[in-house]
Amino acid sequence: MAWSSRAARSALPVRPGTSPWPYVLITPAVLCMLYLLLYPLARAVVISFQDFRLRQLILGDAEFVGLRNYRTLLSDPRFWEVVRRTFWFMSVNVVAIMVLSTLVALMVERLGRTGRTIVLSSLVLVWAMPVVAATTVFQWLFHSEFGIVNETLTGLGFTSFEGYPWFAHPGAAFTIVVVLIVWQSVPFAAITLYSALTTVPGELYESARLDGAGAARVFRSVTFPLIRSIFMLVLSLEVIWTFKAFVQIWVMTRGGPGDATTILPVYAVQTALADQRYDLGSAASVITVLLMSSVLVLYFRQLFRQEGENL
Repeated sequence: MAWSSRAARSALPVRPGTSPWPYVLITPAVLCMLYLLLYPLARAVVISFQDFRLRQLILGDAEFVGLRNYRTLLSDPRFWEVVRRTFWFMSVNVVAIMVLSTLVALMVERLGRTGRTIVLSSLVLVWAMPVVAATTVFQWLFHSEFGIVNETLTGLGFTSFEGYPWFAHPGAAFTIVVVLIVWQSVPFAAITLYSALTTVPGELYESARLDGAGAARVFRSVTFPLIRSIFMLVLSLEVIWTFKAFVQIWVMTRGGPGDATTILPVYAVQTALADQRYDLGSAASVITVLLMSSVLVLYFRQLFRQEGENL
């Protein structure tokens, strides 16, 4: 009887979540992820409250100075100019990315199988291209002596572009960086939005067209409400990615000419490396995180408020 009772208990189904082994198995990965994500941020916050320069980096005798580094940054007119340029840079990139990716997604939805395969494959190839490699290609495209852009424009009769130094002019350099980041970001956004478009029932489109709705009205009244959650997710990701863009600018222009392409991440690195003021660079990085978080918090509050009103 004892054996049969034990066998009966062992035959009972185990309720999910009662075993600790799944949590034990994922604990190392979670701890490593938290260390890699949180430790650099915590270290930057600590350094931002210290007098941390080259001497302190070598000897390790940094002293805490409270909010002095933040007061120094916030009283610097150049810092506020960089902040304004960062938000302008982010706005231009995000608007261009979302408009182009939406148009590309709508176009892919209407293509046949062959055309859809070609376009999606091209987007994946662009998306998979390493950032540094793409940036180097753009540098050569706009090279003043050997760039294909100057060669093409000169061949079309625009002789003023012969030997034109694109990266020596603030407006031209800023525009090239924007084009590069938009070109790199559109594939992810377009593929994600296209995936969302495939979930919209075709019957809704047919009903809207029978009611006499045009293409713009169909998108506004049928398509967008159904893909709004994915659209807003992509928008928030693009805000984050463009706000913290660094590699493209650093490889291409180092923030120049002058400060034409200097945004907050570039400013933080310039301050930390060029001036060896690691404390001010860390403070600028912390302010960057706070500003980006504030933008996202305000955005999500507005999003949740709109969703609550629609319920």
